[in-house]
Amino acid sequence: MPLLIEPQALLYLMQSLVFIVLAFVFFMYLRTFSRQYTKYWLVSLLTITSSYFIRAVIPYHNGVVIDNSHLLIVPTLLVVAQYTALLFLFAGVYNAKTNLKPSKSVFIFAFSFIVVFSIISHSFFAFDSKNAFNHFYLTVSLPNFVFSACFLALSFYLFVDKKPHFSSKVLMYFAFILGLRYLFYSFVSILALTEPWFKQLSFALKYFDVGATTVLGFILLVWMQGAERFAALNAISRAQYLGKHDSLTGALNREQVMARLSEVMVNTLENKKALAVFLIDIKQFKFINDTYGLKVGDYLLGEIANRLNNSIFLPQAVGRLSGDSFMFVLEFEHLSHVERAVTHIHEMINKAFYCNQQEIHIQASLGYCFYPEHANNAEDLLQKANLALHHAETNNLASVAFQEGMQAHGRHLLIMEKQLKAAIVNDEFILYFQPQLNLLTNKLEGVEALVRWQHPEKGLLLPADFLADLEELGMHNEFDQYILAKACKHNAKWFEQYHRRVAIAVNITAIEFQDEKLVASIQSLLQEYQLPPKYLELEITENVVMTDIYQGMETIVKLQNMGIKVSIDDFGTGYSSLSYLRELPIDKIKIDRSFIQEVASNDSDLTIVKSMVELSHGLGKRVLAEGVETDEQLNVLRHLGCDAVQGYFISKPLPENDLLQYFTPKHNN
Repeated sequence: MPLLIEPQALLYLMQSLVFIVLAFVFFMYLRTFSRQYTKYWLVSLLTITSSYFIRAVIPYHNGVVIDNSHLLIVPTLLVVAQYTALLFLFAGVYNAKTNLKPSKSVFIFAFSFIVVFSIISHSFFAFDSKNAFNHFYLTVSLPNFVFSACFLALSFYLFVDKKPHFSSKVLMYFAFILGLRYLFYSFVSILALTEPWFKQLSFALKYFDVGATTVLGFILLVWMQGAERFAALNAISRAQYLGKHDSLTGALNREQVMARLSEVMVNTLENKKALAVFLIDIKQFKFINDTYGLKVGDYLLGEIANRLNNSIFLPQAVGRLSGDSFMFVLEFEHLSHVERAVTHIHEMINKAFYCNQQEIHIQASLGYCFYPEHANNAEDLLQKANLALHHAETNNLASVAFQEGMQAHGRHLLIMEKQLKAAIVNDEFILYFQPQLNLLTNKLEGVEALVRWQHPEKGLLLPADFLADLEELGMHNEFDQYILAKACKHNAKWFEQYHRRVAIAVNITAIEFQDEKLVASIQSLLQEYQLPPKYLELEITENVVMTDIYQGMETIVKLQNMGIKVSIDDFGTGYSSLSYLRELPIDKIKIDRSFIQEVASNDSDLTIVKSMVELSHGLGKRVLAEGVETDEQLNVLRHLGCDAVQGYFISKPLPENDLLQYFTPKHNN
């Protein structure tokens, strides 16, 4: 005889097959998009599938008193599966809405509670026929009430959601209907359990539940499709946004701000007004990144962009060109508006920033030009504003307006940059050496290396002819490294040829001295040329150290630990003078020539030099006087206790061949 399958078992079997297909679709979504909520919903569907499969192969009746303990397992497993499905359904909704992932401890606690609660509720009165009604209430009425509370809570959660969408609204209504269904059945099962129509109601609700769970699966599927479509559209929108805006600050990027500037120029001309194009560069922004960290630096850039965009001057365009450089475009009628705008921009930048409970102050350099006065296209306006900004930074000015002469100077710098780089490659720079006389021994103490440029066309050029261009072009770092290597090479050659070591003093600029790689670079040079550290002396100005005194002192200490001497050049001319002398761990002070010129005839200069010598000696530092040109000056300095001198009276700067005479025995005595 053919095997007969009960209609209810067949229904559950077909439902389990439907959910297997749904679970497979969810699995493919999970593999493709790797969404956490899809994983939760997949577990929920698999749990529902297993419950239907159990119902199909092991028919049973809810709330019936049993006579064998092993028969208790099936209804307990089924209710555990139902509660678990609800748990992962809610976890998926929560993750989809908040993008937050519940912790493992939450799942462990919830699942443990489900198992314990299910076992207890199904065990009470399970074997007592006298308490069949109580057993029914615990295994049927109570779970229905719990399901009702859960679905109504889910509906309320979706109802108060601040960002509802179509799928979440559908699920909200669906959860509300299911909540009412389980609430209705829970109360009816208590009040009308013995009524003849109750069994028919229970039978009808089984078919309703089968259809409802199928609808639930498809609602979740529609949710996933909508979510991925929204994510795709959002990605497209973001890509379009990033194509026009800087990703860090939200300001227009260079391409878009230039396009915006071109549009504004047309409107401005029609309105018979003018434009001011400002370029803003943040001073010492690398110091901000190094001191506070890159995240703080990024935060500051974003805040600067916000302040510029929200300016009361209502800018026509605000853009971030690169790094810490911004463009600010303003329409104006009178020049007085521009002057107020300059002050306003500096006030916005100078106003304190607060990040991670830190108060940070920054400053900016400003260069600007006008349309249509200075140019009639966006690129030329940007170039001329950039020239003005470069002039402001080079001369340490807060703000500079473009002037026609700057363009010629810019062309000069382009030519000089090419020539200077070629000069370094072709080794056109040569060193002259000015001897330094030790007043105690009357012997050569050391030499100061002074650079000259043997220009292939202009002949021998002094530093005044090219150092300013080097500084404006930002080539000091490369140039200082080149001169240091050259000085070490000369010293190594002298030892090889004459078995003499002479300390060479080399001037170091502020940019090179603030370079974190300076110490490592010098170590490499000393090793390459086998030069003992005591024969290399670095000369820095006061202002080099005072730019960042703590960083300066740290660098000096590292150099001294290597055995390299550090001296302060042109002492007395900087803004710090004596105030920081006791804090600087330097070896030698070089008194500027301006105090030496009249030291023998001017009592004020004599008093100043005497004070410098006494103070330096009191702090354990040696003193060298520059610019000694007469016998009277030398005698005064000797009488004051000065340790060493240099100047034309001792010797003018000498080329290497003329310096070698000091290596002879005559000059050693």
